[in-house]
Amino acid sequence: MDYEPPTPVERVLSRSRWIRFLAILLLLVAAVYYFVFVKQYVAHYAQPEEHFKYGSIGSEADNGIPVLVFKALAVMYRDELGPSGYRRFGLLYENERSDLPIGMSTRTVMGVERVWLNCAVCHVGTLRKDVADKPDLIYGAPSNNLRLYGLIKFFLKAGADPKFNADNLITAINSPEVGGHQNVFERLIYRYIVFPRVQAGLAHLAQEFTFLGRQGDDGGGGRAKFQSYYDWGPGRVDTFNPYKAIQFNFPMDAAHISLTELNGASDFPSIWAQHPRDGMHLHWDGNNTSVDERNLSAALGAGVTPVTVDTAAIKRVRDYIWDKRPPPYPTAKFPLDPASNAVKQGRDLFANYCAGCHGMKEIGASDYNYDTNRYPRLGQIEKLEKIGTDPDRWQSYTQNFSAAQNTLYAGYPWRFSHFSKTAGYANQPLDGIWARSPYLHNGSVPTLRDLLEPASKRPATWQRGSDIFDPVKVGYRSDGYGAAREDVFVYDTSVPGNSNSGHDYGTELSGAEKEALVEYMKTL
Repeated sequence: MDYEPPTPVERVLSRSRWIRFLAILLLLVAAVYYFVFVKQYVAHYAQPEEHFKYGSIGSEADNGIPVLVFKALAVMYRDELGPSGYRRFGLLYENERSDLPIGMSTRTVMGVERVWLNCAVCHVGTLRKDVADKPDLIYGAPSNNLRLYGLIKFFLKAGADPKFNADNLITAINSPEVGGHQNVFERLIYRYIVFPRVQAGLAHLAQEFTFLGRQGDDGGGGRAKFQSYYDWGPGRVDTFNPYKAIQFNFPMDAAHISLTELNGASDFPSIWAQHPRDGMHLHWDGNNTSVDERNLSAALGAGVTPVTVDTAAIKRVRDYIWDKRPPPYPTAKFPLDPASNAVKQGRDLFANYCAGCHGMKEIGASDYNYDTNRYPRLGQIEKLEKIGTDPDRWQSYTQNFSAAQNTLYAGYPWRFSHFSKTAGYANQPLDGIWARSPYLHNGSVPTLRDLLEPASKRPATWQRGSDIFDPVKVGYRSDGYGAAREDVFVYDTSVPGNSNSGHDYGTELSGAEKEALVEYMKTL
């Protein structure tokens, strides 16, 4: 058989075809790699409130878990969570058809849709008049239901459980409750790629949170062990100790952090009306005066890292809370007596006893007065020895930690520079104070009426977990009424960090004067 070798022109054309083919192939591979493994896909919410509730701030990329795994865990551990699922931890669903809780957002990373926390998980409260009522959602209020400690412990426990394996996970994902409907290829990906990564991530998280199970000893010859780190309970969070461990790898053993520094859990704050607060001392101990820095710092607590942070998304949240007004008192459910003189009397008492530190709102005015020229102590620091409230939250924020925080976001225009150690706690505006129960920084006093009593007469132990509102004392019911048995948390003021002492202002007033003052504070 005769063979005719290709001509030089044919060789060049053949080589050109191969080069074009390889170039196109490389472009296709690069495109697939970019669109599947590099590019991230984020759901966009046009309405600011929807973005606040469900918009991603960047927490999913490093700390999120696949949506299907999140849903499957509730199926795998149904016996532990009960029929309410993640509601067991106070996560809020808008309705029975809601796919994910408020405050949990999604982002597709490396081809897998992941879910994790955003700002709303800590800043949406609920309120009911009675047990049969559907809860009213109060956006920007403290998340009085959220049991973040319990949620973290659940994930850590599941990650270490032999029951959490690829077979059981894939079975749960494809159960009717989750409806994963995975094909063979998808099951292989979850078996050999997704599951090992999730398991490794939970194991790493467990290492970072070893201090959650820390114990102390009594110092005696027997070295008897005792509990030294306590459950935060509903509506509270240890803001900075997890931050130390996760962001900076601070050692959290007894040689490096004291018991008082270890227990600094405090209530979630409200986040409405941030514009007038910019420049005031923020956080309970007033360690920053920049709303933008405070927001970025809080985002780190939600799982964002300096690499994954979505600053544009956080700015949208900032714009939403910048001029958001506090919620008006729900007079439709809890009518105020317009003929009563109590509100006017309470206003005069508030002006004399409270306004200098907290600002105020005139009767009939539409807006709270945040004027720091008129109210010179508003947004300023009250020294610890003067305010007299529990010191542990203040002690948990150390000078070394403050210095470390100011290294974050280095190389970016938004690098931290405002964090500092203060001498006490900050005076906050009391706008919408009726919706911010319980009271004091650590949530140690259940109602406003209780706060006007000396510490010796405030409840020493009481029950958190109810969202049934008490319109007389102003605050959530402290007897557990309206809360499921498993949701009741006994708040013990003798536990480290839980003291209800201090803030002895107005405690010498008569009973009638205290009731008038509380009546006025409903209008703030």
